[in-house]
Amino acid sequence: MRIAVCAPSTPIGPDDAARVRALAAAEFPEIELVVHDQCFAQEGHFAGSDAQRLAALLECANDPGSDAVWFARGGYGACRIAEEALARLDQAAQDKPFLGYSDAGYLLGGLYRAHIGQPVHAPMLADIRREGGEEAVRRTLGWLCGQDKAALEPSLAREKHPVVAFNLMTLAMLAGTRLMPGLAGHVVMLEEVSEYLYAVDRLFFHLTAHLGGVAGVRLGRVSAVPENDRPFGASAEEIARYWCARHAIAFLGEAAIGHDAANRIVPFGAGVKR
Repeated sequence: MRIAVCAPSTPIGPDDAARVRALAAAEFPEIELVVHDQCFAQEGHFAGSDAQRLAALLECANDPGSDAVWFARGGYGACRIAEEALARLDQAAQDKPFLGYSDAGYLLGGLYRAHIGQPVHAPMLADIRREGGEEAVRRTLGWLCGQDKAALEPSLAREKHPVVAFNLMTLAMLAGTRLMPGLAGHVVMLEEVSEYLYAVDRLFFHLTAHLGGVAGVRLGRVSAVPENDRPFGASAEEIARYWCARHAIAFLGEAAIGHDAANRIVPFGAGVKR
């Protein structure tokens, strides 16, 4: 299996790539990991210019010799190139898994809307930096090889509805744009990191207004919440329950996703592939 890695948002370092290559070589010899040089480019905040990031994504996705596209890291930037990328994907992209989370959700959502490839919420190469990051990377590589069914988010085993998983901020920003997929009848899993609880409340206010007809919401981990000058007065789960109730959306409980090494895999749609 040949996995192409590109960075539609922010860069990784050569050491990150070297550590993941070494892990893959030692434990997954059936995988050839091809890390695009663009992953190490830097232009301001981004992994190279919009044009560089777009070109690398298209090269990886449209390469008939690659079996999957793995996004190197989140951050911010994928939304700037997503619409043009979707318009220029060819037949070679149709059956590939595209894996990532966080800011990569702009691309995953757009791919899902366009019925291109198999969008998958999954740990990324840059997760190797986290405490326990090797396990996160193993989870993605093992799932791609069909070896690790335990890598999947546990509720998928009993779920009867199609499922998607997003960062809360990312999906809220997608709402109302040409990248937003139709989610009626879906279970929507959400997670967040580094946002004040009042900001989480604001995001749920906006997003739940766009989730009419969903089968329900599950809340993943809301982590690294900054301390405000006064307590917000409600937990992240209480916020989610409040806004779901306001819009008659079923709140289904927890999801095992988040910005951490325990982040589990969620293939978008109905049924669990691989």
